[in-house]
Amino acid sequence: MSPAVSTVLADLEAGRTPDRVTLRDAVRLLLSDLAKRAPGRAVEVRVPPYGAIQCCAGPRHTRGTPPNVVEMAPTTWILLATGRLSWAAAVADGRVTTSGIRADISGFLPI
Repeated sequence: MSPAVSTVLADLEAGRTPDRVTLRDAVRLLLSDLAKRAPGRAVEVRVPPYGAIQCCAGPRHTRGTPPNVVEMAPTTWILLATGRLSWAAAVADGRVTTSGIRADISGFLPI
């Protein structure tokens, strides 16, 4: 696990707000890992304001709003990507919003 991810997790577990730069670095690293694990361009995963990637095999999206979108807050992404939060729980309580038939990325989590 990278130092940025470890630091963010330690802050979250201690009830502290992670440093913005460290949080950004952790989000981008885990998004990059997801893109490697699930290559493709069928789903857009957004973690504003720090990053967005396209991943997963399927029809490629090139312009406008993609049909398959997953969006969440940075801390939610960190918890999902590291296995500290389940996909089902995050979707059920509204921490993750999805649209499109390919937007379920639970098979690639945790990273």
